[in-house]
Order: sequence, then C-alpha cells, then structure tokens
Amino acid sequence: MSGAVSRVAARLELPETASWFRAPGRVNLIGDHTDYNEGFVLPVAIDLDCVVAALPGASVRVTSLELDDAVELPPDGGGDLAAESRGWARLVVAVAQELARIGRPPVGVDALVASDVPIGSGLSSSAAFEVVCAVALAAAGDWDADPVALARACRAAEERATGVPCGIMDQLVALVGRAGCALLIDCRSLETRAVALPEKAAALVVHSGQPRTLAGSAYGERRRGCEALAQRLGVPALRDATPAQVADEPLGRHVVSENERVLAAVAALESGDLARLGSLLSASHTSLRDDFRVSTRELDALVEELVAAGAYGARLTGAGFGGSVVAICDSDAVARVSEVATARYRRRTGREPQAFTCRAVDGAGPLAP
Repeated sequence: MSGAVSRVAARLELPETASWFRAPGRVNLIGDHTDYNEGFVLPVAIDLDCVVAALPGASVRVTSLELDDAVELPPDGGGDLAAESRGWARLVVAVAQELARIGRPPVGVDALVASDVPIGSGLSSSAAFEVVCAVALAAAGDWDADPVALARACRAAEERATGVPCGIMDQLVALVGRAGCALLIDCRSLETRAVALPEKAAALVVHSGQPRTLAGSAYGERRRGCEALAQRLGVPALRDATPAQVADEPLGRHVVSENERVLAAVAALESGDLARLGSLLSASHTSLRDDFRVSTRELDALVEELVAAGAYGARLTGAGFGGSVVAICDSDAVARVSEVATARYRRRTGREPQAFTCRAVDGAGPLAP
C-alpha cells in the first residue's frame, strides 16, 4: 500500500465503501519544450501516484490531505474561478468546469486526495492531480470520456488555473501510459505508441533539491519566442522548420534537434542500445542548457555527477528551471550510480537530492487499495 493510499484510508471510517482512483506522475525521457511546438516527446508514467477516494456527494467537494484544506463547488462545475485564490483549488474548479463543458453530467462527489508525486520536482504533480480529479468526477457521473478528450480538458484547466500555457504531454501520458513502456507521443496528431523499455535499462530520477515552479519562470517567454519564430519562418509550428532554417536561431535549433533526438531515442530503445540512448540524453541536456537556456547550475552539476558515476547519459527532465534530472543506467549499476552521484552533488552544491528508480506503469484508472 502506497503512502498516499495509507494517508487517505486513515481518514475514512469505511475505506472499502469509497471508489478509489489513481493517476501517475511522469518522467520525460527525452523531448522537452517540443510538445507545444507540435513535436515529439517520449515520457514514462511512473510509480508515484496521486490518489483519490470518492464518495457520493451533493456538491463537488475535494479535500487535499497534504494541505488539510477543502474546496466545494456546485455539481455542475459552476464555481467562480476568479474568486478562488488557492492554486490547488483553482485546478479543481477549472477541471470541473472543463469537464462540464464537454458533457460531464452534474453529479456531486466527496473526494479525499493525497499524492506521492513530489511537488515542484518536474515530475508532473499538477497533471497527476488534475487527471485523478477528472477520472473521479467522470466515474461519479457514470460518464465514459475519451482519454484524449480528458487530457485536452485537463490541459485547458491547468492553463486557465495557472496562466501558464502548458503542453499536453503530462496529462496524456498520465491517462494512457503503459506498464513497462515509454510512450512516444506525436503532439500534433496526439497519436501514441508504446515503446518497450529494455529489461537491462534503469531510469534513475534525482530531484535536485531546487524546487521548480513554472508560474514564476521564463517558461511562457520561451513559448512565446517559439511561436514568434514559427510565424517569422512561415511555418505552422517549429516542428515544421528545417535545420537550415533554424541554424542561427537557438530556440528553433533546440526544437528541431530535439525532435530528431526523440525519434533516435525510440530506435535506440528498440535495439537495446543504451549507450546510444545515453548520448542522446546528454545531447538533449546540452541543447536545453545552451540553446533553450532552461537549466540551472544545480541541474548541470547533477547531470555531470551522474555521468561521472557511470550513467550512460543524463538530462534535466520537464520544463527546467529546477526540479529533477533523469539518467539511464544499467539496472545492476543503478544503486551505485545513485549513491556516488548524490553524495558528490551534495558536497558540491549543498543541496539535498532525492533519488529513486522509476518503474513504468499504466495510466490513470480505478485503484484497489
């Protein structure tokens, strides 16, 4: 039983009478800042979940156990987003409104939420929260929504709630991730393909100890820069630009080369070539650091120490500006790589890293606690 499940169950008089749901966080192996440029990404749904226990209710009431706080709104999602100042509660209101807009019946629910996805880690804690709320609300209304439609609604809800123009990768992989696989997503068509992870490969995630928040970062500035560049080049999105067109444009250079790296990473996974995969991850980090300028001193140090300790390659994962790094290692060497790299990083930066080996899991759905 996970920590989140245990915390929720402890608050319920009869846990077995609730309907339980989970939605995973994610680590993106490669393909960052490509999703909103209609490109390719290769995330993995990981075994850190946001969990909901839901009971019938007259209203939509969601209680966060982490914050010991609750938000309540009408069953039709008619809450006032502008009047809500709490960030997590704004997500609940926006999700309920977006689901109502696409046809969810006005049915109440009384839900308790807890999460094992670290906040500010770059592992999509917000998307896991949005998706598990959406899945619980859909089930309460006995409403069978298409996963892509749910992902679109959750993405729209996050953008409205936070003001950050996010892509759809996080919500989509939280819904349709596959156990034992990475998920290749074409962010233009939203077509997905499961790519099996070799048994000898281990994905090591290390939180840098440097919290990340997109709302206070230059994320929106980077996105606007990409959109302006695509318009200037006369292409629908930077996905459509050629290497020659962006040779002197750092933002475009990253997007075009990163899309190429994602497809090459799929080929490396399918052939079991971990050395090639590692080199692609490291090249991705260099591009994110130098061309897209979303890395930090801490993330750079952590990547360096992981490679020096024996990882095939490593890169920041997520939007950057703090958060986590992902490294590819041999499964029988991952514990040693983690121990050596985190000790060196701790001495070098004074920050406290948090490391864990990820297991690829299925996307959101019912949970048997």
